[in-house]
Amino acid sequence: MSHIPSNLKYTTTHEWVRQESDGTVTVGITDHAQAQLGDMVFVELPEVGRKLKAGEECAVVESVKAASDIYCPLDGTVAEANATLVDTPETINQDPYGEGWLFRLTPSDNLDQLMDAVAYAELEAAVE
Repeated sequence: MSHIPSNLKYTTTHEWVRQESDGTVTVGITDHAQAQLGDMVFVELPEVGRKLKAGEECAVVESVKAASDIYCPLDGTVAEANATLVDTPETINQDPYGEGWLFRLTPSDNLDQLMDAVAYAELEAAVE
């Protein structure tokens, strides 16, 4: 079982969401997701200013094993993309909940529909 921080929210497609003090949310992929994918070799991030809907494909992470779509967890507008991942995609493997974040979103809906850590742990256990 992978590490699941209790202060984050989660999606069924293995993205994590952290509420920031400025009203934005930071989005990344979970430790479980990066472990399943393997060593990251490429990341395609959404453009700043892009409006996204919850569940929309918005980014791609590519590993030595496979490419995987990243889905937007909430409706909102991209506020920032983690440009350092373009040169160092392996950061996602090394620090998925820290420096390996993918993008920040100014959400137009709240985080209530997302899973908490307990619910995500149950989901992860079911797919192991």
